[in-house]
Amino acid sequence: MRFIRYALPAALLLLPGLAAAHVLDADLSKLSRTDVFLTYLKLGFTHILPLGFDHVLFVVSLYLLEPRLKPVLWQATAFTVAHSITLGLAMYGVVSPPPTLVEPLIALSILFVAIENIVVERLNPWRVVVVFGFGLLHGLGFAGALTSLGLPRAMFVESLVAFNVGVELGQVAVILLAWLLIGRWAANKPWYKRRVLVPASVAIGLMAAYWTIERLS
Repeated sequence: MRFIRYALPAALLLLPGLAAAHVLDADLSKLSRTDVFLTYLKLGFTHILPLGFDHVLFVVSLYLLEPRLKPVLWQATAFTVAHSITLGLAMYGVVSPPPTLVEPLIALSILFVAIENIVVERLNPWRVVVVFGFGLLHGLGFAGALTSLGLPRAMFVESLVAFNVGVELGQVAVILLAWLLIGRWAANKPWYKRRVLVPASVAIGLMAAYWTIERLS
């Protein structure tokens, strides 16, 4: 179990270096409507894997406390509804908070969940409400990335939906990977919290604290 105890937190700290910037390298005017939809679907997915390391850590943190699929899917549903609301509102220009405010708050949301994982004994029902609130923040973060890419006027709604679906597919992929790597074989072990949950949550919390400071500076 030493691999999980030490290698997993180390990997979490090293993975940010793998991320790169979003690039829209296609001439949308020359693509069919189906190809445009698929292009934004892919952009949404890659915004999570591999580029959205902070969002990945948030989803992983949600999973770690109760490493089974059903509990995290309830949380993911609340998160999805919330970020879909703010992503849509932001792209339609209804809300436009500055990234200098949104990005530190996203980092703080990750830190909050990581600390909660360490101090509580079990998953509390009210976490779904908290996750919904944090989903509103993350939706604004998704909107920032999508705004930098732009949306084609002729397919504004379709591209927005495609990007959002891609984000969801990325999040589902993260959950399934977490289940395969952790939950499937470690969920019911007596040593799970000591050897997996706490070390991983500490590593995630440290990264989130660093991001918070960095994004405020």
